[in-house]
Amino acid sequence: MSQRLSLLQLADQLRTEADAYKYLEALRWGDRPSCPHCGSVRTPYFLNPANGSSRKTRTGSASQRRVWKCADCRKQFSVLTGTLLHGTKIEVRKWVLVMFEMASNRNGMSAREIQRKYDITPEAAWFMAHRLREAMKRDPVAGLLAGRVVADETFYGGKPSNRHGHNPKNHRQGEGSRDKAAIMALVSRETGEVRSRVVPNVKPDNLRAVLNEETDPSRTHLHTDTSAQYFWIGKEFAGHESVNHTQREYVRGDVSTNQAESYFAQLKRSLDGTHHHVSREHLHRYVTEFDFRFSTCKLADSERMAKIITGTAGRRLTYLTPTRG
Repeated sequence: MSQRLSLLQLADQLRTEADAYKYLEALRWGDRPSCPHCGSVRTPYFLNPANGSSRKTRTGSASQRRVWKCADCRKQFSVLTGTLLHGTKIEVRKWVLVMFEMASNRNGMSAREIQRKYDITPEAAWFMAHRLREAMKRDPVAGLLAGRVVADETFYGGKPSNRHGHNPKNHRQGEGSRDKAAIMALVSRETGEVRSRVVPNVKPDNLRAVLNEETDPSRTHLHTDTSAQYFWIGKEFAGHESVNHTQREYVRGDVSTNQAESYFAQLKRSLDGTHHHVSREHLHRYVTEFDFRFSTCKLADSERMAKIITGTAGRRLTYLTPTRG
């Protein structure tokens, strides 16, 4: 697969559903199909359709689904088995094209845009986007951050003055973030990886919990602003330095929070410009998407899409899960 790939080139490669299956097989398996049931890579073999191109489904319609069979466990499977795409009713060709667009669009892709461009229902487009965000989740066994790590937090939500029925008397100056969603981000200066989390508030206990889950304090030099929450937290790390924004100090040597600020700027531009509104119960899914995009910004679009396809394996997301938050 070429590292440089355009949407037009990809669409030209995916003329049929069978082409889309072959494309996913090449990205996920290479030249050695693997049985998702028993893990065998030695014995799976392809089941050729009787007419050479398609097979009938249980409903009698023709399908170009490529089916394999494992000689060890005797079970059938396809490249979608055991992935987030398992059991999908949407054409695989559409899945691949949407994956590429979500991987290549800097500001993301809204469900309404997917609906219009790929002629599917709003509900299907919304669920498709959430499943791909699930594939963008960081591997659970990823190691802890170490070295120089930037920590910062922001608030997401509209201005009180823009809300319906706003009464200025009910909002004192400086309390605009009181009912907004708090987001904490950790950015590794060594690798460029970002790990962010939606937190209930920015009290020290919540920030400390995120830092302890994502970093190794004994090997981490923490870079923050002068927020009081970090004063005692910083003493638990190998090193802690801060920049004083109130005195217009934004960079001192290699100490800065600019990396986290850049991430927040891109996140907010995308949420406001592409999605317009994101509810608090789904915000963590969108944050996961932008963590992935920011951490892989130096990869080619096709490489980023390949990582999304790899991330679909071994994960499931039912429609009820996101509808319940």
